[in-house]
Amino acid sequence: MCNDYRLEIDIASIVKVFEDLKIRIKMPEGKPNVPAREDIKITDIAPIVRSVEGERGSGELVNRRWSWPSPKGKPVYNFRSEGREFTSNRCLILADGFYEFTDPAEPKQKRLDKWLFTMTDHRWFCIAGIWRESPQEEAFTMLTMDAGPDVAPYHYRQIIPLARHQWAKWVDPAVAAADVLRWLPQGSLPVTQVYGAPPAQGEML
Repeated sequence: MCNDYRLEIDIASIVKVFEDLKIRIKMPEGKPNVPAREDIKITDIAPIVRSVEGERGSGELVNRRWSWPSPKGKPVYNFRSEGREFTSNRCLILADGFYEFTDPAEPKQKRLDKWLFTMTDHRWFCIAGIWRESPQEEAFTMLTMDAGPDVAPYHYRQIIPLARHQWAKWVDPAVAAADVLRWLPQGSLPVTQVYGAPPAQGEML
């Protein structure tokens, strides 16, 4: 399951794409700092666009913590979408790639094999998420579903990258979650191999 992702896109490019899609972006806390990062890990602070209660066609661009603590104290960085409607606190998680880990191809290799997924049609994309208050601070998590054809060879579950025409629907809680949370067409998420760190220990709900 995804516990590491990438974002190397500047804030101006992010805002322009939302404007082109007629999604109004507010920055209630000022222009967020969005440094280019090859690895965004659990508990890191990263940018999201969250829905604005009572407003359709707009979102707030803010920096928030990835994962909140579960009752057992482990970070909730992924959250099952099946059977849930998410009528509030939806968000778009900005990324230009995400990673999955598999057992090493070489038996003597101690580190897991690391795989980078990107999107065919666009340089960067959004992942479906939700955010909430936590004992420490507001935080977000990535929604998951059974793996589609691009991810299934690497993991039985996957996070949910969204096509651009789905972004406005996801930040509109009036739109049913089932109408948005779907696999992208096969071939939408090309993958390349990277050799990297072992997976983090966390909790998926």
